[in-house]
Amino acid sequence: MSNAAQPVWDHAESAPQRTALHGTAGQSWSYAALRDHASTVAARLRAAGIGAGERVLLIAPSVPEFVAAYYGVLSIGAIAVTANTMAPAPELEYIGTDAGISLVIGWHAVSPAPAVAAAAVGVPYWELQRELAGLTAEDLTAEGLATDEVTAVAPVPAPADADTDDTAAILYTSGTTGRPKGAMLTHGNLHACASIYQRIHRLGPDDRAGIALPLFHVYGQACILATTMRVGASLSLLPRFDPHEMLAVIRDRRLTTTAGVPTMWNALLHAAGDADPADFASLRLASSGGASLPGEIKRAFEERFGCTILEGYGLTETTGSATVQVAGRPVAVGSVGAPIPDCEIAVRSLDGAELAPGEIGEVHVRGPVVMKGYWGRPEATAEVLHDGWLATGDLGRIDDAGELHIVDRKKELVIRGGYNVYPREVEEVLYEHPDVVEAAVIGVPDAHYGEEVAAAIALRPGASPDAAALRAWAKERLSAYKVPHLVAFVDTLPKGATGKILKRAIDRSLFESSTTDSTAG
Repeated sequence: MSNAAQPVWDHAESAPQRTALHGTAGQSWSYAALRDHASTVAARLRAAGIGAGERVLLIAPSVPEFVAAYYGVLSIGAIAVTANTMAPAPELEYIGTDAGISLVIGWHAVSPAPAVAAAAVGVPYWELQRELAGLTAEDLTAEGLATDEVTAVAPVPAPADADTDDTAAILYTSGTTGRPKGAMLTHGNLHACASIYQRIHRLGPDDRAGIALPLFHVYGQACILATTMRVGASLSLLPRFDPHEMLAVIRDRRLTTTAGVPTMWNALLHAAGDADPADFASLRLASSGGASLPGEIKRAFEERFGCTILEGYGLTETTGSATVQVAGRPVAVGSVGAPIPDCEIAVRSLDGAELAPGEIGEVHVRGPVVMKGYWGRPEATAEVLHDGWLATGDLGRIDDAGELHIVDRKKELVIRGGYNVYPREVEEVLYEHPDVVEAAVIGVPDAHYGEEVAAAIALRPGASPDAAALRAWAKERLSAYKVPHLVAFVDTLPKGATGKILKRAIDRSLFESSTTDSTAG
């Protein structure tokens, strides 16, 4: 198995002038240029004494320079530890200490947090700048980026050899319980993910991809970046999501494929206005992940843009992939597709017994995309990995066609008066309301029922908040115990770096003044 950086060098050799990356403000790199930039970073790392297996913390937005630094790290056999650009210094310090990093590389426009964290951990800090990352092989010096001393270095002619099980990247999970854990993704994991998506979506070098997803997250890093580099296509990057800017990229770059999360598709729908659908005629495929995609948003987007949205399911621990819908194959409502090639899905009860189709239990995944384990945490690894099977912590069911339906997170299940309420089911209904733009359903403590169903709602501009009317509308479509009896209206819901709604960040005090419909049962 070759190094996960190898495709960049291969395409630079076979098609050096083919476009690899588009950034903002007209920035464009060929595959030859990307290889030279990555080789520059790799050479500087070697000159600084960074060797195979050492961890480098990389904090940068979705810009071409991130890609150069990332593949520069991987190409020498070192391990890229990627982190959120919005992470405060204490969080970066925790990651750096936990991973035992040797160096921090931070984008020049990011807050001082990376430099502060580097100092706290006691490792060097390199500032990644556009003009520095843009140096060519003819100007290989460590000036500015590597050390204060100017040291002549030689280019890296090819990526170092890597075994399938060698760790390529460590991505820290969100840490909804306890401190975040670093999922170790191997060179084999990254190759497998890219190869699988290349086959499923029939991607080739003539495709033009574009995203506003963060590359420090598994979705952008593995599912999109690694796949695009493998096939030798071009990738347009937006460092932050703005629906109007994304629409412009789709139109101006004539994208054939894009990827995002449900909140992005919803925002694009509202931003499109009366735009001419012909502007998006080149777009044939949109991949959705990161969270469940409400059926109403999927239908509206496909009708508006004339483009198929294929939903998939995966975790950081499965290199972002586990199941996916396939173009041309009928999709059952609520399905996230069948297992990706070479992978297996099982739904198990709490005692580990495999359940029959239609029964709800914990989803388990086995295959070449499953992580190596959690960095430095053998006990935590043993809790979720058994005989190659990963226990995901998600509740789901497999239908008669073999497709997976995610019901909810185990920890997000609401138990109201002894009845199980799956927030996703309720949210699907709420998104059908014409005034609802965003919805998140959670459980809040209740003296009588144990937990009460609560919904935080963002309405379309001009809509009037009316909790009683919304509850009455929902009661016509849901069993009474599933109706969100506590409703709070907000301007927008809290979101993570990918745009995924963060339920744990919803202020529970919002519901203190909300009234409960005592007749709901």
